Amino acid sequence: MPPAPAVSVSQQNAIRQGRSYLDLTGFSREGLIGQLEFEGYSTLDASFAVDAISPDWNTQAARKATSYNELTGLSCQGMVDQLVFDGFSQTEARFGASSIGLC
Repeated sequence: MPPAPAVSVSQQNAIRQGRSYLDLTGFSREGLIGQLEFEGYSTLDASFAVDAISPDWNTQAARKATSYNELTGLSCQGMVDQLVFDGFSQTEARFGASSIGLC
């Protein structure tokens, strides 16, 4: 059996940074990759990190919906649209909106 591929220092740091962001607020997969890219990580390292972390995206959508709900009043469809805009799938966005009782 071949040895497992080594994880680069940049990938390790991207994983650590990604986890830190997830401790702060909910992110979609697309949003977290974009945030890591903004921090200077390559798309490859950012994608690797997000896939390695592998958060539950429904939980992330629920967390993001909770954050939005604390700041502003949105309708069910408004919340779903906002979460889709943030990079969540339609299903994840609907889950997020439902999790706070909007839909």
